[in-house]
Amino acid sequence: MKNENNNAQQELNSTLSKSKNTIVIVHGAWSSANDWHNVAGYLNAADTNLITVNLPGHGNDQTPVSNISLQLYVYEVLKAIGNETDVTLVGHSFGGIIVSEVAELIPSQIKKLIYVAAFIPKNGDSLLSIAQTDSESYVGRNLIVDESAGLASIVKEAITEVFLADAPKPVADYVSNNLRPEPLAPLATPVTLTDANFGKVKKTYIYSQNDRTISYSVQQTMVADAEVLRTYLLPSSHTPFIVFPEILSAIIKLESN
Repeated sequence: MKNENNNAQQELNSTLSKSKNTIVIVHGAWSSANDWHNVAGYLNAADTNLITVNLPGHGNDQTPVSNISLQLYVYEVLKAIGNETDVTLVGHSFGGIIVSEVAELIPSQIKKLIYVAAFIPKNGDSLLSIAQTDSESYVGRNLIVDESAGLASIVKEAITEVFLADAPKPVADYVSNNLRPEPLAPLATPVTLTDANFGKVKKTYIYSQNDRTISYSVQQTMVADAEVLRTYLLPSSHTPFIVFPEILSAIIKLESN
């Protein structure tokens, strides 16, 4: 009888797990999972399995820069997803590159890709190759590249203007004082995408209209070149998860159902 009860409980737990919405969020460059805590607060619910991935070398992670690659980022997301299916995979900014590569590798596990002010690559693209087409972006004119260290930084005085011009001043000041340099190698690594895998995954895009990191016009070009089923428009800078967390969460929740 005891074994039967245990088996019944295991089956129930498995059923409950499968009935939950799985949402996986991948942050962008010069960011971390912690930056999404406000969105996580809105998305955390009994019917949601929420996973916010912190990429190696970001936040409090101390992975050496020499060990960091785009492949390592992708592996971290694959590890976070595990055997979950019907996953709504959310990528912000550079996270769009990462989630695209993940979808290429495990398309059967991904229900939908949601790009939030993100890069949508085509086969052979890298973040840098797309960014070089964006003459309106403020990043290039404020970028500090340290090739010997393998790192890229943004001029401190320009961080607010580049990333979060509409954020509350205390938040903008905190970010400006604590922004970590970004590993260079993953930014220059091209992705390998196919129509048979990545091309078959449903896609939604959330525009950030007042973005100075990825200009609105380049966002529109990427969406036009991809098979995006639905788009939303937020009047935000590059960080809608800071300025519009409730609205952004509602869109993600709606699109994950």
